[in-house]
Amino acid sequence: MRVVSLLPSATEIVYALGLGDDLCGVTFECDEPPAARLEKTVVVGGRDTRDMSPGDIDAYVRAAGPDIYTLHAGALAALAPDLILTQDLCRVCALPSGQVEQALDHLGCRADVLSLDPHSLDDVLSTIIDVGMKTGVPHRAEALVARLRARLDAVAQATAGRLRPRVLVVEWIDPPFPAGHWIPDLVAAAGGNPVAARPGARSTPTTWTELTEARPDVVIVAPCGANLANARTQAEAITHHFPGVPVWAIDADGLIVRPGPRLVDGVEAIATILHPAAVPARIPAVARVA
Repeated sequence: MRVVSLLPSATEIVYALGLGDDLCGVTFECDEPPAARLEKTVVVGGRDTRDMSPGDIDAYVRAAGPDIYTLHAGALAALAPDLILTQDLCRVCALPSGQVEQALDHLGCRADVLSLDPHSLDDVLSTIIDVGMKTGVPHRAEALVARLRARLDAVAQATAGRLRPRVLVVEWIDPPFPAGHWIPDLVAAAGGNPVAARPGARSTPTTWTELTEARPDVVIVAPCGANLANARTQAEAITHHFPGVPVWAIDADGLIVRPGPRLVDGVEAIATILHPAAVPARIPAVARVA
């Protein structure tokens, strides 16, 4: 089967299922594993925002509207894919499935389109099963999800009975966005109590006053699209809003915002922040800045 992934999390799922050789097309943001972008045809492009400030990126996204990403239709058609993995969850994260289907109709391409639109951590695990079913490896997907659930159970057992701190996760700093969709589930699974959050719903802008009034015991800065170094820089910029409160940065792209298997790494990383005595750090994915 020839598979094209139009979002980084789907690329990670495909590789986690041992189907890297079946993947023929990816986006310019698919960087995990590194071979994905280096060895595959890039069929979706977009603006490199790494040198832009959070406020400038927010303004650019609002001004660009539906034109944030560019589908390289000719390259997609040349790949003759059997299956395309996309989403309708967030126009800022990837091309919506409707736009992809319109392009396929125009090109006369008959690929199957699977839209992955999780709103919770359980939904994310279900999308792994969905991809496994569509790609003919349901047993691999079930085994992968079982391993991920076992790791979640281990964290739950390690943190059981401990005080659950009030945790604020900041998804963006200018303007401030609190955590939405599956991120509050990650906090709960890590032994915390998410505050000022929107479980299962899209994150929306708010004010720093509203976030400080949530009285968090811990603040975790996890900006969408940011690695640990970038998140740390942004976390340092907002510590003055939370005097006396521990502020942490986390590898957001690697562990928090992409709805794939590494979200369980994210749960474990958050648990090391909240309950370091119970869940020792496994990977250098977090940094305290205040």
